Amino acid sequence: MSLTGQISAEMFFVDRLRPEPLQMQLAASIISAILDTRAQPGTRMPSTRALAAHLGISRLTVTLVYQELAAQGYLTSLPRSGFAISEKVPHRRLDQADPAPAVQVDWAARLPDLTSRRQIHKPLDWRSYPYPFIYGQADPRLFNHVAWRDCARRALGAREFAELADDRLTQDDPVLVDYICRNTLPRRGIRARPEEVLITLGAQNALWIAIRLLARQDRMAVMEDPGFPDFAETLRLHGMPIHYGRSDAEGLEPADLPATTGLVLVTPSHSIPAGLTMTLERRNALLAAAQAGDFIVIEDDYDFEMSFLEPPSPSLKSLDRAGRVIYVGSFSKSLFPGLRIGYLVGPEPFIRQARALRAMMLRHAPAHMQRVTGYFLALGHYDAHMVRRREVFRKRRETMVAALAETPVQIVGAAKHGGSSLWVAAPEGVDSGALARALRDQGVLIEPGHPFYRSPPAVCQTFRLGYASIADGAIAEGIARIGRMAAQLARES
Repeated sequence: MSLTGQISAEMFFVDRLRPEPLQMQLAASIISAILDTRAQPGTRMPSTRALAAHLGISRLTVTLVYQELAAQGYLTSLPRSGFAISEKVPHRRLDQADPAPAVQVDWAARLPDLTSRRQIHKPLDWRSYPYPFIYGQADPRLFNHVAWRDCARRALGAREFAELADDRLTQDDPVLVDYICRNTLPRRGIRARPEEVLITLGAQNALWIAIRLLARQDRMAVMEDPGFPDFAETLRLHGMPIHYGRSDAEGLEPADLPATTGLVLVTPSHSIPAGLTMTLERRNALLAAAQAGDFIVIEDDYDFEMSFLEPPSPSLKSLDRAGRVIYVGSFSKSLFPGLRIGYLVGPEPFIRQARALRAMMLRHAPAHMQRVTGYFLALGHYDAHMVRRREVFRKRRETMVAALAETPVQIVGAAKHGGSSLWVAAPEGVDSGALARALRDQGVLIEPGHPFYRSPPAVCQTFRLGYASIADGAIAEGIARIGRMAAQLARES
């Protein structure tokens, strides 16, 4: 191979502020430079010493990157002369001529507007705030990374690779499904066979599949108000009219359901966002109404694992004798949201159709991630994780309740069994949206209540405070800042 010059070290860069390891950043930078510049085979790379000095990193790091890229075919090692661009560089980019001007598609006229829907907004950089009272995020300090890595190593081993690398068509991982049937569901009083369980990409995917199958334009869907905005938006997308049911401290009132009810969506263990728990009397009344009115109930049983004050109430599905409850569960909240592993439980005919519908979107959730999760559950790591979380959350809630007592902010909703958030109200005249904007400058994040209401009041006082991810030592000061700002805005209103 003839040598044809040298690439300048100035073409490569790393950023110590980024979370990716320096070795990974450097490899990506070199690959990008090779492909973008269409460097000719034989072009020399900077010496390891020169590139390390330019980037301010270890020479060993550069050497390891060069050797790895040589193994991948991007570079070739020169005897006693460093490294050069290989003749076997994969995936060379093609030149593209500038396209000729053309009439652009009017996408606004062709597509439904889903971006303006009612939704909960959470900043992606929430970890950079010292006082993030954000619900649904994970605290990595509570997670057993060693155990998870061990489960991943097992799932990625050569012995299991062939099985998990296959296209499993519409089937889910038997290890995960078996654990859900034998351990997870019995703890909620539910008995189910593998044919009655479908793995989904989180609870959100499970809810979409269930609503897609059950929505009817000639019947009414009922949900709580305030409630989960994605319930309403998914129902609206499928053309099903919505009735916002009256709820009180005991939960949704079945006596007020319209005669044309065809579908009811509830979060009985921990209502969204207030955290209220539906009483056993209301649960039985809802099931009786479903039988009398011939409608189906979708139960989202999220957050029941965080029961550190008292045992969770029985699930609706466990009380159902007529097969009218479709149960939605998830490991994304209890482990970490990026996992995106949830499940649907229902009668076999329903799950058969749900599996067929899922296959039109995706064959199944990633098999390796299903197996890693299955091992994490089966080997006892999940139960240990839940014990650790419950104890930490109990202390955080106690700290938050005590701190709120010293402020004008009032608790108006909380799950009696525990949970991971509180539903609170600012003083009269203080809008939670304005409060949230003012608090950001002080490093505090809260979740305004507006998206949870069908028609939020002109001055929406309510907002949600999560304590799953905020550090224990930051709670008291964060609440104090909320209280001071709420008092200031109340005086100004």
